[in-house]
Amino acid sequence: MAVLNKIRQRSVFLIVIIALALFSFVLADLFKTGGFSGQKDQNTIATINGEDVSREEFARRVEGFQRNRRNATSTQAVNQVWEMTKQEALLKEQIEKTGILVGDDQFNNMLKQVYAGNPNFTNEAGIFDQAVLEEYVANLKATSPQAYDQWQSMEDQIELQAKNQLYYNMIRAGVGATLVEGEQAYLMQSESVDLRFVQVPYESAGNVEVSKEEIKEYINKHKKRFEREANTNIKYVYFEEKPSLDDENSAKEELNDIISKFNNTQDVEAFVTSNSEMPYDGNYKFKSALPSENANNIFNLEEGQTYGPYKENGFWKYSKVIGVKQIADSVKLRRILVSYQGSVIDQGDYTRTKEQAQALADSLADVVKADAAKYDELAPEYSDDPRSKDNGGDLGWNRYTNARLTPEVKEFAYNNEEGTVEVVENQIGFHVVMVEEATNLQKAVQVATLAIEIEPSEKTTSDLYTETTKFEMKAKEGDFEALAKENNYSVKSANNLKAMQENINSTLGNQRAIVRWSFNEDTKVGDVERFDLSSGYVVAKLTDRKEKGVQSVEEASPKVTPILRSKKQAEIIKERIAGKSMQEIASSESTSIQTANAVNLENPTLPGATSEPEVVGAAFGLKEGETSSPIAGKKGVYVVELIKKNEAPSLDSYRTFADRETRTRSSNALNRVNKALESSAEIEDNRSDFF
Repeated sequence: MAVLNKIRQRSVFLIVIIALALFSFVLADLFKTGGFSGQKDQNTIATINGEDVSREEFARRVEGFQRNRRNATSTQAVNQVWEMTKQEALLKEQIEKTGILVGDDQFNNMLKQVYAGNPNFTNEAGIFDQAVLEEYVANLKATSPQAYDQWQSMEDQIELQAKNQLYYNMIRAGVGATLVEGEQAYLMQSESVDLRFVQVPYESAGNVEVSKEEIKEYINKHKKRFEREANTNIKYVYFEEKPSLDDENSAKEELNDIISKFNNTQDVEAFVTSNSEMPYDGNYKFKSALPSENANNIFNLEEGQTYGPYKENGFWKYSKVIGVKQIADSVKLRRILVSYQGSVIDQGDYTRTKEQAQALADSLADVVKADAAKYDELAPEYSDDPRSKDNGGDLGWNRYTNARLTPEVKEFAYNNEEGTVEVVENQIGFHVVMVEEATNLQKAVQVATLAIEIEPSEKTTSDLYTETTKFEMKAKEGDFEALAKENNYSVKSANNLKAMQENINSTLGNQRAIVRWSFNEDTKVGDVERFDLSSGYVVAKLTDRKEKGVQSVEEASPKVTPILRSKKQAEIIKERIAGKSMQEIASSESTSIQTANAVNLENPTLPGATSEPEVVGAAFGLKEGETSSPIAGKKGVYVVELIKKNEAPSLDSYRTFADRETRTRSSNALNRVNKALESSAEIEDNRSDFF
């Protein structure tokens, strides 16, 4: 009783303590998720101009994308859906601003385009009927609310597509070229100049210094060009899971244990099937089809002779030649295909039974055996092969090494003489095949090969795990690179990783987990982590993380330094050659005077140089016989003399060139509009928090 009384006395105290503890957990979670807005953060993939993209809706679209694109990885699907979602959101905003509406007639026309071929919405004459469609929708609304909701969603998508199309049409209408612009395009293409020039390469000015302050100033003047995404850098050691020398020897011993039985077996195919880790291949092969490393050794064997054991592509192998014969390199075939109800190609079109098909094929074979010319008459009438029936069943020439034939037809074709006709059966039907011609008979061998894969043993795998773990633990506390060097490990770098990237490099391939770790807010620069790969392990160290913003001087230096250096070198060269004639420049600068004829503004390329629009543009501004002052180009400083300006004849109309310019602008307009909308939008992308 005393104990119970004490519990009763302290019950209120205990309740308060428990309540405070629970509340502390709640508060901790709130702080962790960013306060009371955490729920929104957990359900928001992104925000585009203030509009949230919900996690549920986005995930649903990603699922749908993956169902339609089964080869796409999860990250590829996420990135593709993101681009579509972003474009839709930006366009929707513009459409609302412009007040674009879709009229009933236009909407119904789009419905008609979508469902014109659907038999559910056609009348007795087989023509699309709006009334039938409306009746269908009304029935959905009355009988299946879920299906009706899906239909309304589909209608919303069609309406959105119509609005997008109207918006894009408005854009296209505003980018057309005038006749004056058409004339300009014509002149840029048709007018040309003949000129002489001398080029002084920038390198001749020697190496000039570019300071950090100069680079910084350039970046500040061109910030838009040097914006960067958030990115990370890692260093890593790759521990590949591969067989040891003991594993190689073990696999070889396993192969040696069965070689004698293989040599004495009467059923080579069955023995290989039961004992080899590579399937039996009974095809005859030319020398070129054998593995190049051992082709000579195997191809030169006589029937019954063996070669091995030998190591090849991760296997210990032992090969025996079980057949040698002459095979045509190519054959020319004719074929009548007779299919039947229930064959693999039947789509409900065939009425004849299998027995009827065989009887017909046998009858046709008898006819063409007596007269091969009958193929021309019989194939169009009886063949079920749409590729060859209208040309007398001609299958053309087929090379042995890449014949586009079914296995059964191929076996017949390369094992019979010219003129042979037989009925060959497979799942497609009955083939009345004739070997019309065969060329270039040559030696081929049939090889049976035992193969034992060289795989890492359990001990090797365990030892590698231990080795990796030891390095990881030491690297967490010590110098990553020094420890790697001490153990003769190769340290690799992967730089400029993006948040939604999955492919790291050609060595590691797709390793989304490593990229996510490098961006995780709990991961700090200097942290070390081990990752399990299908082919081994990676121990990675986060060496740098940069937030979204403008590139630093160090980052931009490789791009900016050459630009500023060229500008400085240009000034040095200009000062050096000022007032000199072209001949004097050529002599003093150890260069030569070159000529260029028929140079136009559309393709402003000079001999020995890349495109030089500044230089060619300056030449067009000269009078015949006039020499320019020094001009800074892409590859050096130029001095140009205009020899002749080739005027283009006037045209009665420049409509053709205006239309061409309009088409060019129109094709680029949509992409440019989308980029412009994105660059001016406020976008918060949180995909990396979820995927």
